[in-house]
Amino acid sequence: MSAETILELKDAKIYQEEALVLTDINIKIQKGEFVYLIGETGSGKSSLLKTLYSELPLKEGVGVVADIELNQIKRNKVPFLRRRLGIVFQDFQLMTDRSVEKNLEFVLKATGWKNKKEIKERIDDVLEMVGLHTKGFKMTHQLSGGEQQRVAIARSLLNEPDLILADEPTGNLDPETSQRILNLLIQISRTGTAVLMATHDYSLMDKFHQRTLKCEAGFVKDSAN
Repeated sequence: MSAETILELKDAKIYQEEALVLTDINIKIQKGEFVYLIGETGSGKSSLLKTLYSELPLKEGVGVVADIELNQIKRNKVPFLRRRLGIVFQDFQLMTDRSVEKNLEFVLKATGWKNKKEIKERIDDVLEMVGLHTKGFKMTHQLSGGEQQRVAIARSLLNEPDLILADEPTGNLDPETSQRILNLLIQISRTGTAVLMATHDYSLMDKFHQRTLKCEAGFVKDSAN
């Protein structure tokens, strides 16, 4: 795997429990690439993403994400993999009992940050990146859906990931807000962090043309081929 390759799957097979969901996957994603992941409900998109962050094991084939081999990963090494990744979900998954800053501080402390000044500076940095530098004091439930998703993206950026996996990040948002979130993710990819975004929103894809991986009939088809 070259220094520029962030994700590579070779002859990979994706399983959900014992059921084979996707087979013969051969894909590479390079540093700074933005790639859509599409397919009908049940086509294997979420199972593929879960395999990439080791929620599901890679039982067959070869998979390497941020220089970590998925098919040989031990459970105690999964946190190291996830520190190299940013994960953004459709439903934000923010803690509603605390402020934006406290949500982000929790993640940093959980991943080994200890210096209070460095923690504060990193939180300020990522909130600035997503355009929420004045909202850190707010409780998450006081924010709009679009703002909450921006916090989720800020959270995904905290440990300067090599790759962001975004699972339907615009699924709960109105069209205008969805466009802003997609724009933000594309801007992030241009700074060098690769982004793989699962989506059903074909109108967004029409406005922002990018390479596409499509899960269909048990295979992953690459628009680049």
